[in-house]
Amino acid sequence: MKPIVNSGGILRAPLSMMLNLALVYVAYGICRIAYLLENWSTFAPNLTWGAMAEILRGGWMFDTSAILYTNALYIVMMILPLHWKETAVWQRAARLVFIVFNGLCVAINLADAVYFKYTGRRTTVTVFSEFGNEGNMGKVVAVEFMRHWYLVLLAVLVVYGLWRLYVSPEKGVPEGLRRPVRWRKMAAYYGVNTLFLVLFVPLCVCGMRGGATTAVRPITISNANQYVDRPLEAALVLNTPFSLIRTFNKQIFIVPDYYSPQELERIYSPVHTPRADAAERKKNVVVLIVESFGREYIGGFNKWLDDGKYKGYTPFTDSLMRHSATWMYSYCNGRKSIDGMPSILSGIPMFVEPFFLTPSSMNDVSGIAGELKNKGYYSAFFHGAENGSMGFQAFARTTGFTDYFGRTEFNEDKRFRGDDDFDGTWAIWDEPFLQFYALKMSEFRQPFVSAVFTASSHHPYAVPEEYKDVYPEEGIVIHKCIRYTDNALRRFFETARRQPWYENTLFVITSDHTNLSDHAYYQTDLGGFCSPVIFFDPGGGITPGMRDGIAQQTDIMPTVLGYLGYDRPYVAFGCDLLATPAADTWAVNYLNGIYQYVKGDYLLQFDGRNTKAVYRYRTDSLLKENLVGHVAEQGQMEREVKAIIQQYMTRMVENRLKVER
Repeated sequence: MKPIVNSGGILRAPLSMMLNLALVYVAYGICRIAYLLENWSTFAPNLTWGAMAEILRGGWMFDTSAILYTNALYIVMMILPLHWKETAVWQRAARLVFIVFNGLCVAINLADAVYFKYTGRRTTVTVFSEFGNEGNMGKVVAVEFMRHWYLVLLAVLVVYGLWRLYVSPEKGVPEGLRRPVRWRKMAAYYGVNTLFLVLFVPLCVCGMRGGATTAVRPITISNANQYVDRPLEAALVLNTPFSLIRTFNKQIFIVPDYYSPQELERIYSPVHTPRADAAERKKNVVVLIVESFGREYIGGFNKWLDDGKYKGYTPFTDSLMRHSATWMYSYCNGRKSIDGMPSILSGIPMFVEPFFLTPSSMNDVSGIAGELKNKGYYSAFFHGAENGSMGFQAFARTTGFTDYFGRTEFNEDKRFRGDDDFDGTWAIWDEPFLQFYALKMSEFRQPFVSAVFTASSHHPYAVPEEYKDVYPEEGIVIHKCIRYTDNALRRFFETARRQPWYENTLFVITSDHTNLSDHAYYQTDLGGFCSPVIFFDPGGGITPGMRDGIAQQTDIMPTVLGYLGYDRPYVAFGCDLLATPAADTWAVNYLNGIYQYVKGDYLLQFDGRNTKAVYRYRTDSLLKENLVGHVAEQGQMEREVKAIIQQYMTRMVENRLKVER
C-alpha cells in the first residue's frame, strides 16, 4: 500500500486507539445517565449521592468488559505489529469498524432504557426467543421510535461525536520503514509494537473478565447486585451489550409443559403459608456455612461406617450434634460454593446452571434475611475473602442482608491481626475470622439474622503454621483442614457462649458442598451430595436427636421461618423439617443433566423426559441395583419431581421467586 504523508511515531496507532476507547467510556456514561433519567420515577425514591457513586463504580467495571469485547476487532486492527496499519486505507477501515460496533452499542443501550419499564431489568439474549415469533415487532419499534424521538436524537449525536472526535494516527508509514530500509528503525518499530501487543493483551483479557480479582470466574450480570441495595438498581450498573454477551448461547431455563397450571399447583407448590398454630419466637438466627464440610468427615453421621470403627475428624461437631436436631439423610443441592448460598439462604436449588450465573439471578428473590427484615430483624453476612469474591456480596444484598463483613472489615478491626491471618490464597483463616464473627454479633441490635461462609477447608488444603504439628497429614489431604475448621467452630462456640445473645439464638450448621472422599458410599451419584443439616438451640426449644427423615439445604429457610412462627407467605423449594412427617421429607439435586429426587426409601434419577434409574438407596448404599420399572413408588415420584422442575423453571422465567405483597 502506498503511504500518504511522512510522519514519525512508533506507537501512534496504539496510542490513538486508547484515546478512542476513552471516548467510548464517555458514550457509555451518557447512555447510563439517559437510562436513569428515562426511568427516573423508578430509581429516584431510593437514590442517594452515595448510592449513585457506588453504581458508577460498578458500572465502570461492566463497561470495561463490554467495551473490550465489542471493540476486540478494532483493537486487533490497531495493535498488530504490522506497518500496513499505518496506511490511510487500513485506518479508514479501522475507523468504520469502530463507529459501527460502538454505534450499535449506543443504540441498544438507549433502546433498553425504554424497554426497562416492561421488564425491570437489562435485556438479555432471551429477548430474541421471547419475541421471535411475533410478527408485529416492526410496528412496535416504529411507535417507540416516535414516542422517544429524543433518545433517537441522542443516539445520533453520540455516534456523531464518536465520529467527529475520533483520533486518527498520523498518516503515513513511519519514516524508518521507508525505502531505503533503515534496519535499526525497522527493528525498533516491530520490537516496540510487539512488546505493546504482549503487554496489552493480558490487560485486555483481565478487563473482559471483570478485573484481576476475578481469576476464578468472569463476572456475570448477577455481580451487579454487589453495588446496589435493590435488584432493580442493578440495571443502572449493567450495560446492555454486557448483558447480551454474558447470556449469549445460555438458554438455561426452559419451561416444560408436564402439567396445566392448575394441576401443577395441586401436585407441588413452593409457596409456604403460615401455620395457624405457630407461636412467634423472636430468636436470633446464626447460619454457619462451612466450606466443604461434608457428612463423610463427621463421625456423628457415620457410626455405621468402617464396621462401626469410624471416628471421623470432627470431635467438636460430634459433641454439638448430641444437643442438636439432625437428619441421617441430609444433602446439599449443588456441588459448588455458588450453589450453596441460594440453596441455604433462599431455598433455591441448583438446576442446570448455578443460579448466580444465569439471567434469573436478576429476579426478585426471597431469603431468610429479607423475610425476617419484615419482622424488624437486623441482618449481616460474613465471608473472610476479598470483598465481592465469588459474587457472595452481591447475592447477600439481593436476598436482603443489610450489611456485609469481609476481609476489608476484618482488617479494619484493631482487635485482630489483619492480613497476618490471611491464608495467602483465599481468605482469612477460619479461627480468627469466626472469632471476629462472634464478637461482631455482640455489636448488633437484637433480634438479628446473620450468616458466615468459612473458607479454610479448601484447596490448597493448608492449615496455619502453628497448627501444622497439631493437625498433621492423615488420610486424604483435606482431613487436617477439617480438623482445623472443627476446632475453629469449637472456639467460636466457646466465645459465643459468653455473649449476651447466645441463649436466645438458633444456630444452623451446614456445608456449601462436599469435597474429597475416601469412602465408596460418598463417591456415588448421591453420595457426592451428602452434607450435614444441623439445628441447635441452646435455649432447649428443639428436641435433640438424629431423625430418620431426609433433609436438604433448601429446607433450612422454611425450617427456620417455621420455628420462628413467621406469619407471611414466601417461596422456598423445601419443607419445614420440624413440622413435616419423615415420610414426606425429600431432597432434589442436579447432576450432569440428571435430576436426582430422593424420597422415602428411593432415589429416582430423571433426565427431564424419562426416568433413568431408581435405587433403594438406604439398603443399596452404592447404588448398584437399578429398579426402574419395578418399584410401585416410581410413578408418584416422577409426578412430584416433574412438578418441582416445572415450578422451578416457570418461576425463574416469570420472575416469581418472591410472593407479591
